[in-house]
Amino acid sequence: MSATKMDNLMVEGNYTVIPKLGDMVKGRVLSTKGREIRVDVNGLAVGVVRGRELFTEAELYKNLKIGDMVEATIVDAENENGEIELSFRYAGQKKAWGDLDGLRVSGEAVPVKVLDANKGGLLVRVNHVQGFLPVSQLAPEHYPRVAGGDKQKILEKLKSFVGETMRVKILDLNESDEKLIVSEKAIWEDEQKNVIAQCRIGDAISGEVSAIADFGAFVKFYPKNATSPLEGLVHISEIAWQRIDHPKDVLKVGDTVRAEIIGIEGSKIFLSMKKMIDDPWKDVARKYKIGEWVEGKIIKVNPFGFFVELDQDIQGLAHVSELSDKPVEDVTTLGKIGEVRKFRIVSIEADEHRLGLSLREERSEEEKAKEVKE
Repeated sequence: MSATKMDNLMVEGNYTVIPKLGDMVKGRVLSTKGREIRVDVNGLAVGVVRGRELFTEAELYKNLKIGDMVEATIVDAENENGEIELSFRYAGQKKAWGDLDGLRVSGEAVPVKVLDANKGGLLVRVNHVQGFLPVSQLAPEHYPRVAGGDKQKILEKLKSFVGETMRVKILDLNESDEKLIVSEKAIWEDEQKNVIAQCRIGDAISGEVSAIADFGAFVKFYPKNATSPLEGLVHISEIAWQRIDHPKDVLKVGDTVRAEIIGIEGSKIFLSMKKMIDDPWKDVARKYKIGEWVEGKIIKVNPFGFFVELDQDIQGLAHVSELSDKPVEDVTTLGKIGEVRKFRIVSIEADEHRLGLSLREERSEEEKAKEVKE
């Protein structure tokens, strides 16, 4: 920089105002012609941003107008035209982080592009800053519900989002650590609040099975007068009154079902299909009596006994201790799945939905007393 320009930038008694290579300076935009932006640096010098120093951050600065204040980094104290050479690159990063913090505070939605995926979530880009969208922060429609929790299939599902644009909220950021965490679910929850407010526990709904997991089925439905759908979970224990091993045994994606809303926790809605039908166990004492022999089909064999289907609604358990008068080492030698046998009803607990069965003949009081003594 020439002595004259140096003198112009100096203030008597204060030499710290002299800009140096790498300094951040503020200035007012003088012109935005062509591929150059000229900036008045504190009324003391003219700086220019051009070439790569402008192009890299072009998206952030595309709407600059004459008179706007900007920040830039000095990359050359004086170029061939006697101007200060400036860069928006570093300043652009500072601006980007500042803008993101503003979005975090306001809670405003921001579009992000998915760059890549790993087992934990999605790598995204927000305003030239790379961030992370954890799996737990995906909206329900994008959450990778995979039967059995197969990690490879989950990753494949996440990889399918690469290149897509999603709307998210900024959850957390730390510029010094270059950490940026975003959430798609937060946007979804905000949009659902008004719709969920229309729902009440006890409401009956009709919807379509949207996904099936080991622990239950998800049902998409429209509340009355709503234009956007909600999604609720029917836990496996709420699908039917009888015991089922897996939701896929009785449901498939696309099935239309009726259910009752049994719980609302924030954006989570819990449903019950079995509450839409009468509890068959209410009349179990009329259908079956303790001591009578009934036909039943073995539907599951466990080390502790057989699960037995008496009819389409009622199931019972034949405990291993009731399978034989002799010690049982291997229950599979006494019965197999699909086999129909005669069982004796030994207990009925309607409120607990329990019915005990036995393959053993009823013993006399003398035999029972003898067993106790032995």
